[in-house]
Amino acid sequence: MTSPMKRREMDLMNLMMNDYKVEIPNDDTREFFVLLHGPRDSPYCGGVWKVRVELPNAYPYSSPSIGFVNKIYHPNIDFASGTVCLDVINQAWSAMFDLNHVFEIFLPQLLMVPNPLDPLNEEAAEFLLRDKTAYEEKVKEYCGRYAKPEDVGVDPSTTSSSDDEEEEPPSDDDQATTTSA
Repeated sequence: MTSPMKRREMDLMNLMMNDYKVEIPNDDTREFFVLLHGPRDSPYCGGVWKVRVELPNAYPYSSPSIGFVNKIYHPNIDFASGTVCLDVINQAWSAMFDLNHVFEIFLPQLLMVPNPLDPLNEEAAEFLLRDKTAYEEKVKEYCGRYAKPEDVGVDPSTTSSSDDEEEEPPSDDDQATTTSA
């Protein structure tokens, strides 16, 4: 059996070998950033998010802490903090899982199949339940506003859009007050 430190380093190396762009700001493999591209065939397609990963000392026996750095409109992701509500990470984590599971399966699945019945962003959940088509249009709008490749240091050779407002969500007639659970 490998030590948690060896497993952390091995999982991080596997993530990089699978072509994920990983930024390790302080040479500390317990906290780093990974770029996540929105899944094809989803309203998040074309968006790129910088995801903060913090591995506890007991990783892989304890789950990683995952948070979106740039804004994302999703029922299970808090708009203000980027906190993710995902049972497999928060409650059902197992040492059998690794970082590739998080970025190749868990997060893409969350983006493809949001759960509006367990929201961190109540506005997004209500919007999805009320009008899925309009919800998906709003997701695409937010992707263009907050998740452009150049916003997270990716060469913008395939994407072009404008408007860089960062803190406040755009106001429109569908906006409601959002409080995280």
